Amino acid sequence: MNRLQRPDGVTLAFQAHNPQAPGVPLLLTHGFGATAGMWDRNVDALSVDRPVIVWDQRGHGSSDAPDDMDLYSEQISVADMAAILDAAGADRAVLGGMSLGGYLSLAFNLVYPQRLAALVLVDTGPGYRNDAARDKWNAWVERRAQELERGRTRADSSAELAQAVHEHPEGLPRAARGVMAQKDARVISSLDGITVPTLVIVGAQDTEFLAGADYMHRHIPSSRRVVIDNAGHAANMDQPESFNTAVRDFLEQLSPHRM
Repeated sequence: MNRLQRPDGVTLAFQAHNPQAPGVPLLLTHGFGATAGMWDRNVDALSVDRPVIVWDQRGHGSSDAPDDMDLYSEQISVADMAAILDAAGADRAVLGGMSLGGYLSLAFNLVYPQRLAALVLVDTGPGYRNDAARDKWNAWVERRAQELERGRTRADSSAELAQAVHEHPEGLPRAARGVMAQKDARVISSLDGITVPTLVIVGAQDTEFLAGADYMHRHIPSSRRVVIDNAGHAANMDQPESFNTAVRDFLEQLSPHRM
């Protein structure tokens, strides 16, 4: 993994596969509690004709996990994504993200729409319009952070969590509270204004995110939805061949001026 030091002193780990390929790069962002390793069975297929960049979010994997809670937020994570693209020499990119990574990819569009060529949203949701629903989500995030502080692992962990190795696991509850907790409805309210082609992928057994996938497909104008059979919350890991085919088909059908 390569290392990138941010202005706040945090060092991020990232890797660019096939960096000299001619296509517009694909930046893949993992879900909460996962690492860049969750994309290992996808990068070879997806990097045939374009660079594919993977990275560990702060508090995850081989990236730093600062003690200061002020160094974790949605806005900081989006800025980290832009910095990773800068380090890889990419002015524009297709942003692909799973779960939290998908939400951050939508948030990226609000800040850097000119850098976005397309979106691939995997087993994710757009957040909440309703304050009560958002409060319920944030209460779940706080419970998860407390479980992590007590060193508890979840018996129902999906594939992306099972593969994860974190150099600084103490950073996970900080990332949960700072990045995964939601404060407003900016992201969900932005869906109707997304102008880039968007692929929404969800595992057929990912019951908690099927409705979110449907909602995004209905509200994002240039979107298509793919449901992957026999897959749960990490469809790219549960059925990598089906996932890779869906993403490659989507990228190949994009208009040349975008790619």
